[in-house]
Amino acid sequence: MPFSLDTSEKHTIFATNINIPDKMNRFFTFVFGVFLMMACQASAQDFESVNDAVKHMGVGWNLGNTLDANGNGVHQGIDSETYWGQPTTKPELMMMMKEAGFGAIRIPVTWYNHMDAKGKVDAAWMQRVHQVVDYVLNTGMYCLLNVHHDTGDGSTHWLHASMNTYNDTKDKFEYLWQQIAEEFKEYGEKLLFEGYNEMLDEYNSWCFASFAAPGRYDAESSADSYNAINSYAQSFVNAVRATGGNNSQRNLVVNTYAAANGYGNWNSHLKDPLTEMKYPVDPAGTGHIAFQVHFYPSVENMTNTKNEVNGMIALLKTHLVSKGAPVIIGEWGTANSNGIIDYDVRRDNVLEYARYFVQQTKKEGIGTFEWMGITDGTARSIPVFSQPDFAEAILKGWYGDSYQPVLPTRDNLGPSVYDVTYTALWAELNLVSNPIPTDSYSHIELTLAEAPEAGVLQLKAYKNNNDAVIQKITTASSTMTLDATTMGTTIQRITLQNCVNAHTQIRVTDVVLVKTDGTKQKMVPSQFWGCSVSESFLSAITPIINHRPTNGQYYDLQGRAVSHPTKGIYLLNGHKYAVK
Repeated sequence: MPFSLDTSEKHTIFATNINIPDKMNRFFTFVFGVFLMMACQASAQDFESVNDAVKHMGVGWNLGNTLDANGNGVHQGIDSETYWGQPTTKPELMMMMKEAGFGAIRIPVTWYNHMDAKGKVDAAWMQRVHQVVDYVLNTGMYCLLNVHHDTGDGSTHWLHASMNTYNDTKDKFEYLWQQIAEEFKEYGEKLLFEGYNEMLDEYNSWCFASFAAPGRYDAESSADSYNAINSYAQSFVNAVRATGGNNSQRNLVVNTYAAANGYGNWNSHLKDPLTEMKYPVDPAGTGHIAFQVHFYPSVENMTNTKNEVNGMIALLKTHLVSKGAPVIIGEWGTANSNGIIDYDVRRDNVLEYARYFVQQTKKEGIGTFEWMGITDGTARSIPVFSQPDFAEAILKGWYGDSYQPVLPTRDNLGPSVYDVTYTALWAELNLVSNPIPTDSYSHIELTLAEAPEAGVLQLKAYKNNNDAVIQKITTASSTMTLDATTMGTTIQRITLQNCVNAHTQIRVTDVVLVKTDGTKQKMVPSQFWGCSVSESFLSAITPIINHRPTNGQYYDLQGRAVSHPTKGIYLLNGHKYAVK
């Protein structure tokens, strides 16, 4: 806690209680002043500097599409956590991330849909956010908590990078941060606050301010937007520091305009979000504020990708680090060029990029948080990694090639089934949620536990223009051919749709996407809209409770039976056992 004793009051007490000569009084006053200064400095060092925090947090991950999920600009309950297809977050997920080797979790949170007209946050929502923060901190990891989709591209976002909007929302924005800061004011140094996410101007311009304006740039509008970004950053710092407690020295993070990283040579204004960003005036002094940007490059050509990584890092050092603060890349991933998911079709490049990116950012003292892909959907509720090789590349980039992370996957746990409940007419379950090229995939195979009644379910393949190809199903096993003639070059998603105005319950036992070369790719169904889905395993998952099993069964560190152990640490006959 900061030393808050008023020195003038102390001097008065000291001088009036002891009758000593003025010269000696001045001497003791000087000595006491030095003592106070040293006490305050020692107190300020109770929290590590933000430079040390970025170094100590290692590699991070985003709990994306969860507490940031929202819709339609309306007031919502705590069930909004599951609106974008993610399960309710459990502490086991955070323990899995910690055991794998991750050191920090960014929790994106959208607040507007949980506030009243005056900006007061619902108590139940604040409690849920608090609970998830505790899940992270209880593992010993760092936690970065933010204000997320209150900014961005869309009509529901109330925070825009314009001075008119800033003046209209300043009090509400500061009140929001006052509430968040008060909730966590006694929390320690491993909790960091991030003021806002990707804030755009009133044109919703990406890359740099006024890019979406007529003429692709307007100097007056741009200056106004950068002034607004810096004003929001200062309001954020002021609001948090004013709450006192540990918030008087908590490490804080402010983002550039649109969280843009400045890289590129196709427009001379790309660097403006970096050059126009200011280091806020901080009552805590220097060393407790970091800058943040985001990074999603193309990985089609690895030489170009590595050049982009190196070029961006150089820009960050020149234009942000030089202002006296470290940089956090709060979101990073890939551009998914041409609408195709890079992890599906360019996986080798994705893994090479991930390792190189983490190696280079670590070398330069830059923090990184991968955007949510490595464990996604129902995988989080088990929990397992849905992209374990991606997670491994990240971790080896940080720890080195000899590091052997514990990465539980579905393959360790045996065959699974998916129980689906449709709650609305025309509700849809995702079978394939990512775009796929029809020249690479021939058909999809769906297997249900039992045949549906006629007219209840249909397969639906979305084309590029959002039209869809429909196929009714009446048998437990169905196949849909992915024909380029009728579906175009790219299918955006494939769903299983409920066609009746009633709650429908089904069990999906298998979904397989088959490539043109015959390779089969197992898919994981997920919520699209109007339904819920839960995953369970046909093999027994027996928790270990107060006993040491000696039956020759492998268990992972969460106490789950594992049929085919891969690399990692397991329990066997009551002892730890390493599979290499």
